Amino acid sequence: MVSDNLSSLEAALGHTFKDPSLPRLALTHSSFSNEQGQEDNYERLEFLGDAVLGLVTSQWLYNRFSEEPEGRLAKLKSFLVSSPVLADFARSIELGDHLLLGIGEQRSGGNDKSSILADSIEALFGAIYLDAGLEPARRLIVQVLERGLNRRSKIRPADSKTHLQELTQGAGFGLPTYTLTEESGPDHDKRFTVECRLDGRRIGHATGRSKKNAEQAAAAAALETLDLPFSDV
Repeated sequence: MVSDNLSSLEAALGHTFKDPSLPRLALTHSSFSNEQGQEDNYERLEFLGDAVLGLVTSQWLYNRFSEEPEGRLAKLKSFLVSSPVLADFARSIELGDHLLLGIGEQRSGGNDKSSILADSIEALFGAIYLDAGLEPARRLIVQVLERGLNRRSKIRPADSKTHLQELTQGAGFGLPTYTLTEESGPDHDKRFTVECRLDGRRIGHATGRSKKNAEQAAAAAALETLDLPFSDV
């Protein structure tokens, strides 16, 4: 059951809303609004919050890393505003407990889906900006950025294959390859085992319900094997 008591969330955000309709809207997923026959959900606030996040992050990086070139700042920004970082912060404040989700989305674990958590925290940035201006939104966003920077070696990307390729290319290695080594189970419950190889050496393997999921899992395992930090930028 989604909690309508926002006091604990406001405490975690460090902001008490003057307009209580704003946080409720920021927590409303489209699956809930559709079930209720409503049009309003967090998507417009997310659009605004994304812009606020981008501005604050750019300024924070510009001041924090005054000696770094634009290319490195851009890579850091790409990491810090990514869904894994935003969702990691959202989980730290138990944002999922407050989300308004449709029944189907609740049953599928929507309150812990990284994409939904990241979208909702961006919507909250927008809500705080509308409620009280840039500075309160900035204070919260800086907390997210600091946490992301401190936990960058623990936060993995949603697309492990792309990140592994970027890391291996940056380190001067060849491109990783993926080979299906086993397929098992009945047609309605298949399991696929994939190994990831780099320069002829197996660096990761995993099993998934689809080849795509198995490849992503194998890439994530390879990232652990290579011990390359997610944000080594």
